[in-house]
Amino acid sequence: MDGRILLKCVIFMCLIACSTGRELKLKDQGTIYNHTLATILVEYAATVYVTDLTELFTWTCPRCDDLTKGFQIIELIVDVKRCLQAFVGVAPDLNAIVIAFRGTQGTSIQNWIVDLYWKQLDIEYPGTEDAMVHHGFYSAYHNTTLRPGVLSAVKRAKELHGDIPIMVTGHSMGGAMAAFCGLDLTVNYGSQNVSVMTFGQPRIGNAAFASYYSKWVPNTIRVTHEHDVVPHLPPYYHYFPEKTYHHFPTEVWLHSLGFELLSYTEEKVCDNSGEDPSCSRSVAGKSIMDHLTYYGVRLGGEDGFCRIVMNRGLAAYGTVDVDGNVILSRDIPASVLRMNVESNEKSRSYRGVWDYFLALGR
Repeated sequence: MDGRILLKCVIFMCLIACSTGRELKLKDQGTIYNHTLATILVEYAATVYVTDLTELFTWTCPRCDDLTKGFQIIELIVDVKRCLQAFVGVAPDLNAIVIAFRGTQGTSIQNWIVDLYWKQLDIEYPGTEDAMVHHGFYSAYHNTTLRPGVLSAVKRAKELHGDIPIMVTGHSMGGAMAAFCGLDLTVNYGSQNVSVMTFGQPRIGNAAFASYYSKWVPNTIRVTHEHDVVPHLPPYYHYFPEKTYHHFPTEVWLHSLGFELLSYTEEKVCDNSGEDPSCSRSVAGKSIMDHLTYYGVRLGGEDGFCRIVMNRGLAAYGTVDVDGNVILSRDIPASVLRMNVESNEKSRSYRGVWDYFLALGR
């Protein structure tokens, strides 16, 4: 019996040893996967779902006190009309500008997933021959208040902190917008050292677009988790490789290996195709639960509505357009803003001054 226990311990230690290679470089491509960076960026992708704009803007929310501590938001953009949200700020520990986009909000995620099964390539990507993309994802970034807000904030961040790296992230539909943002910053604004890391991202274009994207934003990682349904959508039809949706590289697939107490999570760096049949495509993507948790971090909204709450003391930093869309921006140090907000703690009863409840899909 003791011998069997010892053997199990040895096997277990070997499995752990095999799984500790956290920084993996992809051959023939400059993409490097770093586990530690992924666990940091997934927290930004989770935090952008916070609906209390006071806590989010001052970075005092419960989700803001772990690996992202010390982050300074420069601009927070909320497109209330379309239920979209993003922020731009500076992460001192990373010495980088971080841009995060919120994914699909509300309990209607099931309806959104069903809808993706039938989505067609329906718009040509500008300036590229034969490249087609998903109109909804493209428009969510390019044709809303998010793009001008993000570009303005990046410009101000560079003026304040110099030409530091830019890291773009997002979960679910937020990952789709993050990809379009990374490409936009590189192609249209000549930004250098742009990297993108997304979690549970759907396909957003065809093979021609994937090739174009990987040329301009090679430092991109798409993290997928177990049987997450969203990376399988819109569907890939291998019988029509030129017409179907096609992922761009590079995928990192998180999945369990081993059995019972000897199981562990492998972080598999997939090939350069974007559609590696030995990665997430090797399983049936049918799980919404796998879509909502990455690296043990819960992703997603807090309720079934598009809802924001904002402290009256924060109104001085914001503008509201005719559609009710909110942009909060600043150049002052985070510590100064935090002191100003804390001095108004007694006015927390005014949190509902701007309180929007919009049903998703209205």
